[in-house]
Amino acid sequence: MSLDKNAFEQPANKLLAALPASDYQRLIPHMKLVPLSNRQVLYQRGEPITQVYFPNKAVVSIITTMEDGSTVEVGLVSNEGMVGMPVILGDTTTITNAVVQIPDTAMQIDADILRNEFKRGTVLQSLLLCYMQGVYTQIVQESACNRFHQLEERLARWLLTVSDRLESKEFPALLNKGMN
Repeated sequence: MSLDKNAFEQPANKLLAALPASDYQRLIPHMKLVPLSNRQVLYQRGEPITQVYFPNKAVVSIITTMEDGSTVEVGLVSNEGMVGMPVILGDTTTITNAVVQIPDTAMQIDADILRNEFKRGTVLQSLLLCYMQGVYTQIVQESACNRFHQLEERLARWLLTVSDRLESKEFPALLNKGMN
């Protein structure tokens, strides 16, 4: 996978693309385009979050672990969002794991830098707060779906979500190889 140097000029991540040019230009010196590999762990429960990721076409699962060691996906992040939300909520750790399910690239920024930019109260703050509202709404909807819908219906919702995030009706071969 080659890293596209034009990624800084026209960000594929929709949050970054929605920023005014001046706000985005202020972030560029602090961002790095990084490859994300299949099953790469971006952060683990209880560990400090030092980097925040704005995926391009990668898909990252947010996973929680139960007392018995079983896991459940509680969120899915791709080019519509960011991985590392606790950072802008004032926390330095998280209660979840973030694992790459579909590899690609992401824009990476130091957590402290993003936190300080968020505190400036610019469009970045408003944009990330709107994103958090969307994530909250999605969690509420998925909780109801997981409670009342059968496995086939939940799988259909997940496949449609991934298709939407990838902006494609075709799925990478990785999905056929068993990702868990």
